[in-house]
Amino acid sequence: MTETNRIEYKQELTEGLEKEVIAFLNYREGGIIYIGIDKTGKTYGLADSDSDQLKIKDRLKHNIKPSALGLFDIVSEEREGKDIIKIIVASGPEKPYHLRKYGMSEKGCFIRIGTAAEPMPQKMIDTLFSKRTRNSISKIKATTQDLTFSQLKIYYEESGYKLGNAFAKNLELLTEDGAYNYAAYLLADKNNTSIKVAKYSGTNRTDLIESNEYGNECLAKATKQVIDKIAVENRIATKITSKEREQSHLWNPIALREAIINAFVHNDYTNEVPPKFEIFSDRIEITSAGGLPEGLSQQEFFEGFSVPRNKELMRIFKDLELVEQLGSGIPRILDHYGKESFNFSENFLRMAFVTKELTTKVDDKEDNGEGGAIGGVIGGVIGSEIDDNSKLTKRQKEVLKLIAENKTITYNEIAEVLGINESAVGKHINAIKEKGYLERKDGTRGYWEINMSK
Repeated sequence: MTETNRIEYKQELTEGLEKEVIAFLNYREGGIIYIGIDKTGKTYGLADSDSDQLKIKDRLKHNIKPSALGLFDIVSEEREGKDIIKIIVASGPEKPYHLRKYGMSEKGCFIRIGTAAEPMPQKMIDTLFSKRTRNSISKIKATTQDLTFSQLKIYYEESGYKLGNAFAKNLELLTEDGAYNYAAYLLADKNNTSIKVAKYSGTNRTDLIESNEYGNECLAKATKQVIDKIAVENRIATKITSKEREQSHLWNPIALREAIINAFVHNDYTNEVPPKFEIFSDRIEITSAGGLPEGLSQQEFFEGFSVPRNKELMRIFKDLELVEQLGSGIPRILDHYGKESFNFSENFLRMAFVTKELTTKVDDKEDNGEGGAIGGVIGGVIGSEIDDNSKLTKRQKEVLKLIAENKTITYNEIAEVLGINESAVGKHINAIKEKGYLERKDGTRGYWEINMSK
């Protein structure tokens, strides 16, 4: 592998890292930086990748303006048996990005040209600054300043974080003059953002049979409610043969979850138009306001280039494990649905997933909980013991119940049932193991052993 316009290699963590990141932030396609690989593509690895990750995050947080938080991911990987770091950088919406130390000057601004980060000409700096997105949810002052965030704090605690007194500033929920911005309004306990999930009996909108309204509350909570509601609608048909039990969802759970979250995170809220979810007899449609971000082509969109419209929401949704990493959502959807499932217009993006024909018989035991994945007495462990455990998060309990039912269940099978990614499953399993409730026996071909007496 060699360096390209979107790939940069560094043998070790150097002083010039911020320059490379800024060049990708200012580049229309973003890019990826690998630390631990030299310019020829030879892997050297890093002696302490965990420490280096913390240093990188701190440097990018404090040395780049405007804030790049929510626009980069730092991922630890292993190559040729050695630890390396992968930094995924999105194209930023508030160009030109620059070194805090030197400001918007040729010494502080950089742009990716070929395989190098070059100083940005002053004329380009002035042009980009004049086009900078000013009407974003971070810059719009909330219409009401009497906001509370108890729900957001609960979600952060469930994800292993604790929000301190300066959380609004740290999460970029304030305008430049210190008032709550529109991002804060969307994440507050109460707001006027209503999210609708509609269900129709046929293939058009003439016969509405169910209308559910979520929202008017923390957007993270509304997102989870919509995910749960549509997961219920994404019912399973079960066919039991003499040899095995076959199951099929109406829509692929992982692709569906990615589409729902994509609609929430990338929706254009500046016109107060929320995303919309509609279920028909032959498809599900998910519509978000705002077309493609400025400067992003359809081909780049499908290839996973990330230009977050709402970087504040992106960052928080990543903290809450709703988003895994930048640019991963659309490729995951394309693993299961074609490009024809996407419809672009100037003001909207719509995803339509065709419903699978379910001709098999539904297993009644699954509906009443007798054979369900997380009900009753499961695998010798009483479900209430898991539910009553205060040391486990909600998601960790769901994972543990699935393991209790099937001691040889795989990461992929857990991901399919819960509608999350395998890496997220691994993170939850590691947390459960660290708390002493789970142990792997006999290696990769073995089984899980649960001990709730810890």
